[in-house]
Amino acid sequence: MGPMARKGRVVMIRRVIQIDGEKCNGCGACAAACHEGAIAMVEGKAKLMRDDYCDGLGDCLPVCPTGAITFVNREAAAYDEKAVRESKAIQENRQAKAQGGCPGQRARSLCPAEAGGAEDARTGSQLRQWPCQIKLAPVKAPYFQGAKLLIAADCAAYACAQMHGRFMGGKITLIGCPKLDGVDYSEKLAQIIRDNDIQSVAVVRMEVPCCGGLVAAVKAALQNSGKFIPWQTFTISVDGKVLDC
Repeated sequence: MGPMARKGRVVMIRRVIQIDGEKCNGCGACAAACHEGAIAMVEGKAKLMRDDYCDGLGDCLPVCPTGAITFVNREAAAYDEKAVRESKAIQENRQAKAQGGCPGQRARSLCPAEAGGAEDARTGSQLRQWPCQIKLAPVKAPYFQGAKLLIAADCAAYACAQMHGRFMGGKITLIGCPKLDGVDYSEKLAQIIRDNDIQSVAVVRMEVPCCGGLVAAVKAALQNSGKFIPWQTFTISVDGKVLDC
């Protein structure tokens, strides 16, 4: 059966998720894993709120500890990517208001001349946007469009004297420490890559083993974004040398 219009929506037989309320233990892992916001917790149970927010890819399935989520083929509204994007924007605005509009989290573009004054571009700041912490960065921002992205270990800027001149020039820089932040950056980075026109990704990590988590997060983000984007990794020694590229 082909698509049909019903009450202004296109409906069709397609694959969507189904949640067994009896098996659901209310952990909320599926709601957190759903990038589209199709799942919400209602009275302690996971619920599919809107068919048109479910893309049928099933990122929620592997995180469910009780096997409460399965795929079914049934009549459902067509996936509406535009509605999903609009919903995400509304949620992000609500979160910003809930945070009290903290100046440290307000997204804004910078230019190297503004950031570094009249200094030579090789020695002046090359930071092109604020905030730069991965945890604080918005998922969507004008400066991400057409951007070359640099994902860097925050220690790298202190260890490597060439950080601004060699690595940050012409790039949007996001920094973090997977060990100290104690979070998996991959989901947020995947959203940034998926929802913006990112041209390339470079990773600058330290030689210490814990910095491998940053590279792993970027790899996972690129895979989960569904996009094929060129990327490369640079390793910095603790005494500031560029070991490989």
